[in-house]
Amino acid sequence: MTTQTERPRTGPGERGPAAGTGRKARARRVKSEVRLLSSLGHVALVVWAVIVIVPILWTFLASFKNTPEIFSSPWTLPAELRWENWGRAWTQARVGRFFVNSVIVVSCGVFGTMLLGSMAAYVLARYKFVGNRVIYYLFVSGLAFPVFLALVPLFFVVDNLGLLNSHTGLVLVYIAYSLPFTVFFLAAFFKTLPTSVAEAGMIDGCSHTRLFFQVMLPMAKPGLISVGIFNIIGQWSQYQLPLVLLSNAEDKWVLTQGIADISVNAGYEADWSGLFAALTMAILPMILVYAIFQRQIQSGLTAGAVK
Repeated sequence: MTTQTERPRTGPGERGPAAGTGRKARARRVKSEVRLLSSLGHVALVVWAVIVIVPILWTFLASFKNTPEIFSSPWTLPAELRWENWGRAWTQARVGRFFVNSVIVVSCGVFGTMLLGSMAAYVLARYKFVGNRVIYYLFVSGLAFPVFLALVPLFFVVDNLGLLNSHTGLVLVYIAYSLPFTVFFLAAFFKTLPTSVAEAGMIDGCSHTRLFFQVMLPMAKPGLISVGIFNIIGQWSQYQLPLVLLSNAEDKWVLTQGIADISVNAGYEADWSGLFAALTMAILPMILVYAIFQRQIQSGLTAGAVK
């Protein structure tokens, strides 16, 4: 009588060796794909870092060289640190005056943008009324409107208001130019704030104004810092608007206009070291601002998505 070797039976919830082997193979394949994508991502980040850092570093080193060194040995270190290039750019090229003008205009512009933008975003995000969505989409539509298309109308509007060639007119245009992004960003952030806190404040007797400034605005601090830094960088590096609105007021020029003027004159006067010193002065403040507030920027960008 012959006997047959019985194969191990698997229950309905069990899997045989082949299924386990296939699962392990898929897991290894997924890990290899993730590892490949991670490696490609690191390579892309390294390439991007080199593209960004090398020109900034080259400009910084060139600000300490003289003109012959800049053209004869552009990739070598300067023979000595010539701080007189910075002094010449600050005084003779009037970078100091342009720097102060930029600080004044950007400070007022960012303050007005954050105040009006946060108030508008809060109302659009937390209150329901007729036309809410229409007003919100009108703000958001400003993101799709290129600035250079509005330069001619802006010129005549500001001129009719008597604010042409003045910092006041430029600040108002900066605020209008930055409001769409500010409202779009902060409206999404205000929606993530807990409603229970606002209701508790109203029960305790807070008015709508007090609730906004003393309760909701401090809670939105990460988002305010993030969008505030973006507005500072955007307004600091703006060139088209000052060029049109401050064309005939050289004493009120901002830093970008002053550097452009130095760049034009450098072709005739050959003061390239002063030009690179001025460029470094314009770049360093924004690098320092981002380096100081980078954690707040990252936390603000992620807080609205996680809450």
